[in-house]
Amino acid sequence: MHPVLPSEIQSKCYHCGESCEQEFISVEDKKFCCQGCKLVYEVLSQNDLCEYYELEANPGKSQKDNSRLKNRFDYLDDLDVGQKLLDFKNDLESHITFYIPLIHCASCIWLLENLFQINKSIFSSRVDFLKKKVQVKFLHDQISLKEVVSLLSTLGYEPKINLSDLDHKSKNPVDRKTLTKLGVAGFCFGNMMLFSMPEYFSEAELLGEGFKRLFDYLNVVLSLPIVFYSASDYYTSAWNAVRQRKINMDVPIVLGIIAFFLYSLWEIFVQGNAGYMDSLGGLLFFLLLGKVYQQKTFATLEFDRDYKSYFPIAVTRLIQDREEVIPLFKLQVGDVVLVRDEELIPADALLLSDQADIDYSFVTGEEVPIPKRKGELIYAGGRQKGEPILLTIQKSPSQGYLTDLWNNESFEKSNKRLLEPLANRISGVFTWTVLSIALVAFVFWMGKDLSIAVKAFTTVLIVACPCALSMSTPFTLGNTLRIFGKGKFYLKNAAVVERLALLDTVVFDKTGTLTDPANASIEYFGEPLSAETKSIIKAMVARSTHPLSNRINLFLGKIHPVHLEKVQELKGAGVLAVYKNQEFRLGSKSFTGVKGDHFSEGGNHVFLNVEGVNLGYFHIQSGLRNGASKVVKGLAENYELHVLSGDHAHERESLALQLSSELKFNFEQSPTDKLNYLKALNIKGKNTLMIGDGLNDAGALQESQVGIAITDRVSHFSPASDAILDAESFDRIPNFLAFARNSRLIIKASFGLSFLYNILGISLAVQGLLSPVLCAILMPLSSISVVVFTTLATNFMWVRKGLLHINKR
Repeated sequence: MHPVLPSEIQSKCYHCGESCEQEFISVEDKKFCCQGCKLVYEVLSQNDLCEYYELEANPGKSQKDNSRLKNRFDYLDDLDVGQKLLDFKNDLESHITFYIPLIHCASCIWLLENLFQINKSIFSSRVDFLKKKVQVKFLHDQISLKEVVSLLSTLGYEPKINLSDLDHKSKNPVDRKTLTKLGVAGFCFGNMMLFSMPEYFSEAELLGEGFKRLFDYLNVVLSLPIVFYSASDYYTSAWNAVRQRKINMDVPIVLGIIAFFLYSLWEIFVQGNAGYMDSLGGLLFFLLLGKVYQQKTFATLEFDRDYKSYFPIAVTRLIQDREEVIPLFKLQVGDVVLVRDEELIPADALLLSDQADIDYSFVTGEEVPIPKRKGELIYAGGRQKGEPILLTIQKSPSQGYLTDLWNNESFEKSNKRLLEPLANRISGVFTWTVLSIALVAFVFWMGKDLSIAVKAFTTVLIVACPCALSMSTPFTLGNTLRIFGKGKFYLKNAAVVERLALLDTVVFDKTGTLTDPANASIEYFGEPLSAETKSIIKAMVARSTHPLSNRINLFLGKIHPVHLEKVQELKGAGVLAVYKNQEFRLGSKSFTGVKGDHFSEGGNHVFLNVEGVNLGYFHIQSGLRNGASKVVKGLAENYELHVLSGDHAHERESLALQLSSELKFNFEQSPTDKLNYLKALNIKGKNTLMIGDGLNDAGALQESQVGIAITDRVSHFSPASDAILDAESFDRIPNFLAFARNSRLIIKASFGLSFLYNILGISLAVQGLLSPVLCAILMPLSSISVVVFTTLATNFMWVRKGLLHINKR
C-alpha cells in the first residue's frame, strides 16, 4: 500500500469522504462535495457538535441526492399516519422509534444521541446500534413529526419507514418473560444451594436443630416462586396437551415438578429431613436455560413479511398539475400519480406517459426491464427505470395483482405443523411407561411398607423426570442454529432444523437463485454492425416483450431507435420489420432461414437477417450463480429436484446441460402458479423445500414445508420465509441439509443416553434402593452430560461437514 499523500486527503469531502477533485465547496479550509454535506457541517458547527468528526474520519453520508423531492415527508403531517407511527403520546410529548440503516460507527451514535443540542424541542434520543434503531422523544407542540424526520434526513440519517410500520403489530413478549423467569429461578436456586451446603457435606448437625430447620423452611419459601411462577409455562403447555388428549414433553416434566415438590414438603414437614428443594430449583433453572437457548433468534432479521414491507408508505399524487404527497392507504381509483426512477409502482395502473421501462424482477423474477407504451396496464410491484412517468390508478393497493397472493389460505394457516417434533412423539410413550412403572412399584410395596411404596412411586417420577431428555433437543437444535448463523444461514426457529432433516424434495426459483443477473453475458458474432443497423435493431427489440429481445435492448444501451415503417412480432419466432423498403428479421434459425450448427455452444441464439442475407447472431447466456452446478449435483442423489421460473422456456436445454438433466423445469410460472405447484407436491406427500429470492416466490416459500429466501444482503429485501441464506453461502446448501440430518441423529443419540440414566434410576427406585442423595446427584449429572454430549457432537459435525471455514471468511 502506498502512503496517503496530503493532496489525496484534501481531495476528499470532509463530511462523507467522497472525491471532490472536479468541483468542491470550501469552508474554513475544509472541502465538501456538495451543498448538502456543507449544510450538515454548518449545522453541527453552529451547535458545537464538531466532535462528530473527531470520533471517526469522514463519518457522514453524501448529501448530493438529498435535495430530490423536497416534499417527500408531507405525508407525516397526516394525523392518521402520525398516530400509527408513534410509540407513545400524551398532552406534552411524543415518542417514536426509527429504523436508520445508515448507523455504522461511534460518530453516528454520538450525534444521534445529541439531537437535543441541535433542537431543544427534542429532549431525548437513544440509539440501539445492533438493531440500527433510534428512539426519539420530543415536544409535539414545538416540533412536528415531519420536522423531526426532516432534521434526521438533513443530518444524513433518513429513517426507513415502510407501509408495514403503520400496522404496529405487537411483538411477542415471551422472550422477556422467559428471561425474567430464568432470573427468578437462578436467584432462588443459588440461595437454596447455599442453605443446603451443610447437607452436602453431612455436617448439618453442627448447625444445631434450630438453624437446620430454619434453612429447610427458607428453602421451602424460595421454592414457591420457582414452582408457581418460573414453571408456569410448563403447566400451561401440559394442560393444553391434556385437553387435546395428547401427551407432549411438558407433561412428564410437570408430573416430575409436582412429585418433587410434594415429596420434599412431606420430607421436610413430616419426616423432618432436608427434602430436595435445591434439586427442584436446579431442575427448573436448567430447563429454562435450555428454553432461552432454544428461543434465541436473530432479532435484526424479519422472516414474516408481506407486500406492505416493500411498498412505499406514501406516493406523489397530481391534482391540477400540483404535486401532493399522500399516504398510500389514501390512494383511490382514478388518482393520477407520479412515479420516478427506481420507485415502485404502488397499484395496478394505466400508463399515461408515452413510454416506460418497467423492471418486474420484484414480481416475476425476470431481471430485464420491459418496455411499455401509453395506455398499457402496469402491475403493482414493477419498478420504473428512467424518466418519471404518470399513471392513473385502476385498483386500490390492497386489491392488485401482486397483493392477491397474500389472500391465499397458505398465508392464513400454518401447514408446517404436520411435522411433529421428535421429542413430542417419544415423550408420549415415555410418559405412559413411567406412570405405569411408578404405579406397579407403588402396588408392589404397598402390601409390605406404605412409606416405601410412597417413596418408590415418587422417586420413580422424580428420577424419570425427562429433564435430560427435554434438554437434548433445545441444546442440539440451539447449537445448530448458532453454527448455521456463523455460516450466514439464519433460521426462524429451532423447529426448522427438524423439518430440514425430513426433506425429500427441493424446488428452486431460477432467476436470482440458480442464475445471477450479474453473471449474464451477451455477445454478437458476424458482420460488424453499423450505427444505423444498431438503431434499427434497437427499434425492433424495443417493440418486443420477449426476454431475449429485452436482453438485446439492454445490451445496445442508449442508442436512439429509428422510426420503422412496419414492425410485427411473431410469437415463438421473432420480430419482422421494414425500414426503407428493406425487410429485417430478428429471431430463431427457422424464422431467419439460417442453416447449420456452427455456432457457439450453450445459451440462446438470436439471428439477424436483412433481405435474405444472414449478417450474424447474438449469443445470450444466463449466468449461473457461483456454485449453482455444485449445489444441484450435490442434492441430486438424495432429493427430487424442481425448477420454477417466471421466464419463458428458451433456456431449458442450456440450463439442463449446465446443471443436471435430473431437474424438472417449469417455466412461465406466475406467483400463484408457484404456490399451487408447491401445494400439489405437498398433497402428494412430499416434504418440500423452496429456495427463492423474490417477492414473487413468497407464496411458494410459505406453502413449502421449509422456505429459504436467498439474498445478497440479509438485512434488506427478503420475502416471507423460514430461513434467510446469504448468497455467499449458496454453495453450502447440501452441507447445511446434511448437517440438519445429522443433528436429528445427535438428538436420537442423546435420547438414548438420557434413557440409560432413566433406566438406571428407575431400576434402583423400584427396588427402593435409590437414596435421596443419589437421586439428587443423578438428575443434574444426566442433564449436564447430555448437554456436553450434544455440544461436542454438533461441533464435531460442524468441522466434518466442511462448514468451519465459513466463519473465517
